[in-house]
Amino acid sequence: MENKPLTLVSETLLKKRKKRAEQKAKAIQNAVRERKKQRQRKKGGFKSAEKLVKEYRRIERDNKRLKWAMRCPAKFDFPTEHRLGFIIRIRGSDGVCSRTSKILDLLKLRAVNIGVFVEMNEAMLQLLKVIEPFVTWGYPNLKTVRELIYKRGYGRAMGRRFPLSDNAFIEERLGKYGIVCLEDLLHQLYTIGPHFKKVANFLWKFKLNPPKNGWTKKSLRFTEGGDYGNRDIKINDLLRKMI
Repeated sequence: MENKPLTLVSETLLKKRKKRAEQKAKAIQNAVRERKKQRQRKKGGFKSAEKLVKEYRRIERDNKRLKWAMRCPAKFDFPTEHRLGFIIRIRGSDGVCSRTSKILDLLKLRAVNIGVFVEMNEAMLQLLKVIEPFVTWGYPNLKTVRELIYKRGYGRAMGRRFPLSDNAFIEERLGKYGIVCLEDLLHQLYTIGPHFKKVANFLWKFKLNPPKNGWTKKSLRFTEGGDYGNRDIKINDLLRKMI
């Protein structure tokens, strides 16, 4: 068999062929990558739309709940024998309307498992009626208040939190109100003294652990076997699981 003479190809032409092949391969890779991105965007778009619809429905339900709550009388009365209250946020921000969110921010309850001391009066009960499905509250006894202050208590200064281990720090911030040590602070807080608001503003919000055995059912009232709402003195049992 007669061998055919080899065709000589210039080096320049070989380089051009190689470059075109690389460009073609790169274009194919880019096209595949772009198709994947488009599919992901479509899926993400549908998912985000579904999330938005669910969020709007939850907010609408919360608005309806507020309208109903404003028309109906409160299911809890102002307790004359208990004045100091403690509120814990138990649910996140899903379905929170603007009014509920503002009240939670006002009470410094910006995250789950955050707690604050409040004076329980008619005005506070009106606020609790609005945020009821997102919080639980009750009336802590002296032992629970002491444990909260000693184990989880921090003071506020310059927008930062500081431990309450130094009485000099307490005297520096509250000395002009006659509060010079931790026991003075505790007494002023528990008895709702004349400088209760100063003490409550001085204290940093309490960051608690989730309950040891978990929550029962956040979508039901405590009186119905759930978690949210008024626990009265049974808040002490819950706080001992969270401190």
